[in-house]
Amino acid sequence: MDERPVLAEMPKVGKSLDRRTARDLIAEKIVVLIATNMLRAGDELPGERELANVMHVSRETVRGAIQQLAARGILEVAQGSRTRVNNVDLGDMTVTIASSSAIDSYDLESVHAARRLIELSIVGDAAERIDAATLGKLDDLLEAHRLAVNDSMRFLICDREFHVAIYRACRNPLLSDFVTDLYTYMMDFRRSAMSQPGAIAASYRDHVEIVEGLKRRDRVAVVAAFDKHLSRIYETTKELLARQDAPARA
Repeated sequence: MDERPVLAEMPKVGKSLDRRTARDLIAEKIVVLIATNMLRAGDELPGERELANVMHVSRETVRGAIQQLAARGILEVAQGSRTRVNNVDLGDMTVTIASSSAIDSYDLESVHAARRLIELSIVGDAAERIDAATLGKLDDLLEAHRLAVNDSMRFLICDREFHVAIYRACRNPLLSDFVTDLYTYMMDFRRSAMSQPGAIAASYRDHVEIVEGLKRRDRVAVVAAFDKHLSRIYETTKELLARQDAPARA
């Protein structure tokens, strides 16, 4: 599989990509999943083939990235068993512009309002500028979504790739980095929310509707579908936060 498109789609974030390999970039993606609590200590990583399909690289690239992170103590690789996440604290790591802990310091209402203001504009621009290669990637991710219907962790790995691919299609790297930071908000709660019955299926339906709008280059339809999707994320996160606060008020 050609690994060059991976280099082209990663944000520069003020850094040169000249000496960064595809393996380095995949390692960075896995670290981001851990830093944002999408992957937790003790979690088993999906298999190399599955990660390669989701991230659009070869299995050899994924294997090299895993070995790199194992050497840093972030992952644990054992013969005959799945690779696991070690107990490491990456909460203060900068994901794109801000760390996930910085984003999580804001209240839900503020983040939701910011996402609606910024993200809906970005995905509207993406609807007008998206290319065939990105649409093909989104189709592949939808299939990966469908196969992950009973696994919230695997679904969210696909979900992040799905959202970030659309953000980058707006062709403004600063805006796409900023909204990616907003996407990471309360990811620990998102994982819990996606484990609820029917949550993955509902999100999958939202994603299908979004891709259909993108294929038609229909800005109005894409913005409407994303707005519905953001409202679903807001309501489920709000519900989980309320449950967490209930014992304290009792």
